[in-house]
Amino acid sequence: MATLGRIHSKESFGTVDGPGIRYVLFMQGCPMRCLFCHNPDTWDFSGGVTVTPEEVIAEYKKNRDFYSKGGITVTGGEPLYQVDFLTELFRLAKKEGIHTCIDTSGVTFGTANEDYLSKLDVLMSYTDLVMLDIKHIDPEGHKRLTGFDNSGILAFAKYLESKNIPLWIRHIIVEGITDDPKYLERLGHFIGGLKNLRALDVLPYHTMGVNKYHEMGLKYPLEGMPALPKKEAVKAKEHILRGVREVRNK
Repeated sequence: MATLGRIHSKESFGTVDGPGIRYVLFMQGCPMRCLFCHNPDTWDFSGGVTVTPEEVIAEYKKNRDFYSKGGITVTGGEPLYQVDFLTELFRLAKKEGIHTCIDTSGVTFGTANEDYLSKLDVLMSYTDLVMLDIKHIDPEGHKRLTGFDNSGILAFAKYLESKNIPLWIRHIIVEGITDDPKYLERLGHFIGGLKNLRALDVLPYHTMGVNKYHEMGLKYPLEGMPALPKKEAVKAKEHILRGVREVRNK
């Protein structure tokens, strides 16, 4: 029987979801309720449509020449809730020499059991890159922002280090919520100690998801919050990098 994945949508030529031009699958289902989430339509675990790994690979191969320096990225929603599908998809991808990337919040690691961890070990054997969103370095700040603390997420980052999986960190800057220099430098101290860190993306908060909430009849949690100027994200990144340097220069 085919392993089915439940997806929200797909993008044939993604340019911000890992190296190169990529085929991107947006997986359906997410437990987190980030105040700045711009994809509330991905929350419902029963929504979306189903696909097989074979269908994804076949579609990828139709445009393979465009992906010579890219590959396949699975994002969300939260892709790691569909570990069986991801494992089969990535297994087939590696047979075809396709670069594989997971864009995740890491939230599943906090509720992991032994069986899940065993499955995750197999998935990581087929994974070339993980892009990990760390929403807030402070546990209480993270819980206020997402509904979950970050203990499992930080443990997941250490797990990836133990597996020597290349890691890209993403952090979104929201005025008054994630822009405190104290916490930014703490984030730098944490990621600076990870031997597998390969890149850091610091992104400014945007308002592109507001209309989705209104269309779905939902109240937007940050109603009235203006988009953050890019220069503020650049300043925030300097604080994080300062923390990274402090750890690495000891």
